[in-house]
Amino acid sequence: MSHATLHATTTRAQGSPNSRRLRLAGSIPAVVYGEGVAPLPIAVEAKSFRTAVSGEQGVNSVIELDADGKKYLVMAREIQRHPVRGTVAHIDFQVVDPNQAVVVEVPIHIIGDAVEVRHADWEVDQQMFNIEVRTRPDQIPTHIDVDISDLKVGGTIRVEELTLPKGVEPAGDPTVSVVTSRPGRTTGVKAAAATDVAE
Repeated sequence: MSHATLHATTTRAQGSPNSRRLRLAGSIPAVVYGEGVAPLPIAVEAKSFRTAVSGEQGVNSVIELDADGKKYLVMAREIQRHPVRGTVAHIDFQVVDPNQAVVVEVPIHIIGDAVEVRHADWEVDQQMFNIEVRTRPDQIPTHIDVDISDLKVGGTIRVEELTLPKGVEPAGDPTVSVVTSRPGRTTGVKAAAATDVAE
């Protein structure tokens, strides 16, 4: 498994004024942490970080971090952004073991056509757009497909019913709804009209 390489410096001065200066210079203050690793303040170039997480895995990319010659296998576990500009303000990098499972969030993609739901003038209601899964870093999927072709009127697809790739398991509540069906606007209007006539 190939990893993006990201260079970091370990000589950054800490404190809010110094962090602001780093950002103005095009760098991002960050910290490396993990089991058996003392928290290490670092700085990485903003442009290089964007490149490192620009692949299919996005922020779930496994990165080889070169901190002034010392190398760590890491993932960006928490990314803080500026509340207005949306630029990255700080990153927490967690050291990972390629042979140990991690918990990550991956997007859900709806596929297929819920024909029965559509023909009944009902609507598909997607409840979850991301799902937490547990898997090894080299097995993290780019997304999870949810096929709604067999969804029935009034039906629900739950986490425990999803088909996940080999080596991937849900990390949260397996009974949570991913997709449900609900009466469409037309159905609601018809029901209301029928009630008025009956009265």
